[in-house]
Amino acid sequence: MTTDPVKLDTVLVLGTGLVGTSIGLALRQRGVTALLADRDLGAVRLAREMGAGQEWRLGDPVDLAVVAVPPDHVASELRGLQQLGAARFYTDVASVKARPIAAAAALGCDLSTYVASHPMAGREKAGPGAARGDLFLGRPWALCPTDEACAEAREAVLRLIELCGANAVEVAAEDHDRAVAVVSHAPHVAASAVAARLADASDVALGLAGQGVRDVTRIAGGDPGLWLGILSGNAAPVAEVLEAVSRDLSEAATALRALAQGDESAGPEVTELLKRGVAGHGRIPGKHGGPAAAYAVVQVVIGDRPGQLARLFQICDEVGVNVEDVRLEHAPGLPLGLAELSVQPDAVAVLNQALRERGWQLP
Repeated sequence: MTTDPVKLDTVLVLGTGLVGTSIGLALRQRGVTALLADRDLGAVRLAREMGAGQEWRLGDPVDLAVVAVPPDHVASELRGLQQLGAARFYTDVASVKARPIAAAAALGCDLSTYVASHPMAGREKAGPGAARGDLFLGRPWALCPTDEACAEAREAVLRLIELCGANAVEVAAEDHDRAVAVVSHAPHVAASAVAARLADASDVALGLAGQGVRDVTRIAGGDPGLWLGILSGNAAPVAEVLEAVSRDLSEAATALRALAQGDESAGPEVTELLKRGVAGHGRIPGKHGGPAAAYAVVQVVIGDRPGQLARLFQICDEVGVNVEDVRLEHAPGLPLGLAELSVQPDAVAVLNQALRERGWQLP
């Protein structure tokens, strides 16, 4: 016997920041009615103007309510919505899971209609103005049902994930928090520590900054207040990861001090850390999941003028070459940069020839 899938015709998004507004945009693109609410009326207005949905009127029932607020506020907002009977089912999208679930239970929330979740997608920019309808496309979305959650609530959240174009990954809340400490929360702190060194760096050092330091510090531009709430909610697992990173860095610093004093025997210690870094980087899944593919890189000098990237992609389309990834590196003080196109290795010769024939400069 099979049951009909849970339908989501109307979804309430409580919290119109980056993630909440992006959910509204994604749902609207799939024909779902998205209703928006936020204590910040200006944020609701901007999200509405962007096309993420219409303002929710108190008392209008919905199929699913998505609580898109910081971790410390999830339980109280969930309790308030359930007291209003706002939805048939509920989820949240905070980046920490165990503490909000425990807080919801302590407040007496109905856990049978609630399934916690977390989309592994975001940007270094915050607020509704940074939202995108394709933010979750192809991204993992953690699903953390408790034993109390009913099957229909789980199916409703799975349907939300499907509508947003993400890939559901079911995981226990505690396992989720340990995992994101490794792949998200501790890396943010580490990036901030590196970026903090730049605050007092000399103009000479900043003038020499290249793409490497931009890559390492990109996520350090996040909102400190928001990140304090995230880190506080997952403090112990993040601390464990940072302590391990700190040990590696401390040992590397000691070895480098020894090298500076002429002790060549310390070199292998640094090399070992670098090798482990290469091995860890190689384990990051590729864009289709599984091991990352080994792509070849085609470098093209590109002018800093409107339409240049579009022309470049048009050539790729004409010769049937799929661009797996693209990276831009600007030349300081010059009106040009370098585009690095990641393509399948067997496409390099075809693309290089097409670019040269059309007058593009290859390094």
